[in-house]
Amino acid sequence: MIEKAVKILEIIDELRENAQEINDQDLKAVEHLIVEANRIFVGGAGRSGFAARGFSNRLMHLGYTVFFVGEPTTPSIQEGDLLIVGSGSGNTASLVENTKKAKSQGAKVATVTMFPENKIGSMADAVIKIPGMTEKVEGKVSGKLKTTVQAEGSSFEELSWITYDAMVVDLMRITNQSDKDLFARHANME
Repeated sequence: MIEKAVKILEIIDELRENAQEINDQDLKAVEHLIVEANRIFVGGAGRSGFAARGFSNRLMHLGYTVFFVGEPTTPSIQEGDLLIVGSGSGNTASLVENTKKAKSQGAKVATVTMFPENKIGSMADAVIKIPGMTEKVEGKVSGKLKTTVQAEGSSFEELSWITYDAMVVDLMRITNQSDKDLFARHANME
C-alpha cells in the first residue's frame, strides 16, 4: 500500500494556524525601526538566512540603503543603523556576535525568531515571534505547535518569508509606493 503524501494544503493550513500567533504590534515596531534607520543591515544563516536575504532585496526595492551581513561590500554598522536578524533558535553563534557588535556600535536590533527569550531576542529593540519547532533548542517547542507536517524548521522559515513580505506591503503603504516604484529599482543586470 502506498502511503498518502503530505499535501500542499496541509502545509498552508499549518502556516495559517501559526500566522494567527504573530503579534501585529511586533510587526509595526520593526517597521518603525526600518523607517527610522539610516541604513539597514540584514543577517541570517542557513535557510532562515535565505528568507532574510529575500527581505533585504525587497527593502532595496523600497529604496532603503540595505546590506546583507557577510557580503564583501557590507560596510561597518554605526549608530543610527538597524540590524535585522532572522534566527529560529535565537542562539546562532555568528548571529549572536553580529548582534553584540551592532549594539556596541549604537545600532538598533530587530529579530525574527521562535525564541525571543534567547540571546539575540534578549538584546533586541524589537522582536517578532514566529511559532515553530527546531531540534537546535532541546526540549522547547515555541507557541502551540506540537507537531509539524514538515521537516522541523521549515514552518518557521516559510512563515518568516511571508512575515517579511507582509512588512513590505505595510512599508509600501507607509512610504506611498507602488509596485511600479519598486520595479524601477529591480536589477537590470542579471
